[in-house]
Amino acid sequence: LDTMAANLKSVTALCTVLAVVILLFRGGAAAVEDETEFHGDYSKLSGIIIPGFASTQLRAWSMLDCPYTPLDFNPLDLVWLDTTKLLSAVNCWFKCMVLDPYNQTDHPECKSRPDSGLSAITELDPGYITGPLSTVWKEWLKWCVEFGIEANAIVAVPYDWRLSPTKLEERDLYFHKLKLVLTMLMLTFETALKLRGGPSIVFAHSMGNNVFRYFLEWLRLEIAPKHYLEWLDQHIHAYFAVGAPLLGSVEAIKSTLSGVTFGLPISELLYSIWLQGTARLLSNSFASSLWLMPFSKNCQGDNTFWTHFSGGAAKKDKRVYHCTDEEYQSNYSGWPTNIINIEIPSTNSRDAYASVTEAVQANMTTMECGLPTLLSFTARELADGSLFKAIKDYDPDSKRMLHQLKKLYHDDPVMNPLTPWERPPIKNVFCIYGAHLKTEVGYYFAPSGKPYPDNWIITDIIYETEGSLVSRSGTVVDGNAGPITGDETVPYHSLSWCKNWLGPKVNITMAPQPEHDGSDVHVELNVEHEHGSDIIANMTKAPRVKYITFYEDSESITGKRTAVWELDKSDKSQEHC
Repeated sequence: LDTMAANLKSVTALCTVLAVVILLFRGGAAAVEDETEFHGDYSKLSGIIIPGFASTQLRAWSMLDCPYTPLDFNPLDLVWLDTTKLLSAVNCWFKCMVLDPYNQTDHPECKSRPDSGLSAITELDPGYITGPLSTVWKEWLKWCVEFGIEANAIVAVPYDWRLSPTKLEERDLYFHKLKLVLTMLMLTFETALKLRGGPSIVFAHSMGNNVFRYFLEWLRLEIAPKHYLEWLDQHIHAYFAVGAPLLGSVEAIKSTLSGVTFGLPISELLYSIWLQGTARLLSNSFASSLWLMPFSKNCQGDNTFWTHFSGGAAKKDKRVYHCTDEEYQSNYSGWPTNIINIEIPSTNSRDAYASVTEAVQANMTTMECGLPTLLSFTARELADGSLFKAIKDYDPDSKRMLHQLKKLYHDDPVMNPLTPWERPPIKNVFCIYGAHLKTEVGYYFAPSGKPYPDNWIITDIIYETEGSLVSRSGTVVDGNAGPITGDETVPYHSLSWCKNWLGPKVNITMAPQPEHDGSDVHVELNVEHEHGSDIIANMTKAPRVKYITFYEDSESITGKRTAVWELDKSDKSQEHC
């Protein structure tokens, strides 16, 4: 089964995080108190959870009669995820999930909305069989109960993960709820503050980090500048970024061309026969798919904050990105390799992939023109739309993707989300991710000979392994291979971007993840770190022992603490707390 492997793997990290958080913020955290100047009762700290992509239940808000099956949809029926209706009434289920790719509105016959509360993020499809396959935060919450954390101290903030940030605000007022007293999300922070008597800890997972980043920028425009940092200090004590795709994820662009199962518990055979085209249609109707698009660390968009205060003067420079010289002098936009390599035919026909027969005939009649052209695209060329422009004559989705990219991201009134992160202006920032797992970093696509939406096929995949890049067949390929790899879903290059938030002097501690007697703990103090370069622990690891490495800096920014926690891989049989 293609289970929720990525979510389950993240649960392991979250359980480890919770254990360390308890040690940090309960009674025995004197060191943290000295560094962060928080003098309250640590038991009063509250937690706010922002879930990741596809990690919130969606429920029907319509009545839909499904012919040839008794499984109709009624208001509040579970849509994401009800595997019974997915497999038995897929056409109806599709109508309740799909969005208009241009305006992000619902299907005329059905619409879905995010559920609320902790139950919306614990299990996507509760049940004896399906529950364990769709567990997201359930085990983490069990740990909270075991540690004695009160029920009203943890608040979930679900959202419609199909939408772009602009549409989240426009349709659901999601970010406005963080400021207005009468709306839910601002009340979440305010209520937590009043109930617990102290500021909150924000836990964001996967795309939830993108949501939280956007909220911080949105808030900057809503609050007077002199009160912005004051508001953050009063309401947020620490931010835990778990599995954050800080520079995007290559699987996002993979889904735009071939579709993904979103971790659905269905077999690969069923996916390939039945749902692959459906998965692509769904993925490309969700503008949020582009929110996870890979982008370059060397390119910035316009500063929206200063544009607002300068009266919104018209832009003279129409470029989407302003890149440093390093972007054009280095290979692959700093990533391990070109992310997309795609063959386009020598004929310029929109029906080039209408059928296998037509594709063969086209190749025969244009054989004198040579082989199809192989085009390669870096992260920058994905984020600025170059890929979609290059294949727009061969793929009907390209026009829709270009529309979403420009209207909902490049022209976003708050910020261009496809730009490198700076350290959030919060007192304590902890960046946590898994590493040392074989992770996809690049793809080769070619025409499949099938009609849209199955008109592309993956011919090869490039993986990052420690010290090398390899193809699906195991052949070593050229590129910028590093000593550390990603978490099986997001490449290390993206996860580890938060190491740039560390200062010039970093304390490194490496300790075994399992219970230990302290004899295998390694510490290096004041390790030099050059901004913009990676920092890696030069310590000896015992064989078959999984470690967690802490990179910590509490001096470079007065009154603020930054830490990066790197968790060694865990095999699938141990992906539980």
